[in-house]
Amino acid sequence: MMTVSSYETRAFAAQSPTSGLAPATIRRRDPLPKDVQIEVLFCGVCHSDLHQVRNEWGKTMPTTYPCTPGHEIVGRVTKTGRDVRKFREGDMIAVGCLVDSCRTCPGCREGLEQYCDGPAMFTYNGADKHLGGVTYGGYSASLVVDEDFVLRLPKGLDPAGAAPLVCAGITTYSPLRHWKVGRGQKVGIVGLGGLGHMAVKFAHAMGARVVLFTTSPGKSADAMRLGADEVVVSKDSAAMLKQAGSFDFILDTVSAPHDLNAYVELLKRDGTLTMVGAPEEPLPVGVISLLFRRRRIAGSLIGGLRETQEMLDFCGEHGITSDIEKIAIQDINRAYDRLVKSDVKYRFVIDLASLKR
Repeated sequence: MMTVSSYETRAFAAQSPTSGLAPATIRRRDPLPKDVQIEVLFCGVCHSDLHQVRNEWGKTMPTTYPCTPGHEIVGRVTKTGRDVRKFREGDMIAVGCLVDSCRTCPGCREGLEQYCDGPAMFTYNGADKHLGGVTYGGYSASLVVDEDFVLRLPKGLDPAGAAPLVCAGITTYSPLRHWKVGRGQKVGIVGLGGLGHMAVKFAHAMGARVVLFTTSPGKSADAMRLGADEVVVSKDSAAMLKQAGSFDFILDTVSAPHDLNAYVELLKRDGTLTMVGAPEEPLPVGVISLLFRRRRIAGSLIGGLRETQEMLDFCGEHGITSDIEKIAIQDINRAYDRLVKSDVKYRFVIDLASLKR
């Protein structure tokens, strides 16, 4: 770890799993030659923020306190290091889940930094190789990031609505792109939340016939507004049976326990069910259904820097942003309580102006 100078900035942080988030002061490194200093304008609230703050992933990804979350960041460049070539002061930019990687492993060389063997350095609660301790996220007034991990925000996109694109957006765009979703295909989206509503928008924009699966009949109108061609209530066994063997691809965004076998049965031969939701407990799968139609169950994790920029450009071309509810940072603990109840359509976004007053 090299010795670098640093400065203080305002933030909100949790001091323990039960403390909630409160005003705090954190340290950021002064910009190094390839660094970009950013004034954070908006930061989306991801469900993983809540899990991390409350140490709900303690067995596999324990939280180090104090914890300042936030990896759906949109801001303005305020300063650049002497070797920065991609950005200049005043540029509107975005930062997602990653702020560094090893740069040398096969994943990094292929532009798949999310699968870095290093592992990659996450935007918060990752090992900070510059200042020591852990990284701090976007629930803060200022951020410093290597220019290679900064993304250009297309002109015309609402900056608040664009913030969730660099997590919820790329998490759903990447598998749709990888499995080549497009015209002539029938695509299912399981769940209409922060991830699912983005998946519906992307699959529709890619030209697919989009079917939303939900346990809530009341979400039908919203799903159609977002781009679904059809809505199926997954608790209706007769409605599910009508869809059997007809899907090229299904994207499952649900993190709660549910029956994967019901969706495997909907796939055509060589169809793929891809998981982006992360249930805490293992889900049983009947192998016979996979064997007889050469079906697949796969997983996908966010996206690399190149693909994330491609996704942002796609959103710029198609006018796609997240459906959001904007909040002040002082309301974050109430927002977390509402998030647990799925009481948001479909992503909270923090306006950091309230932190700077």
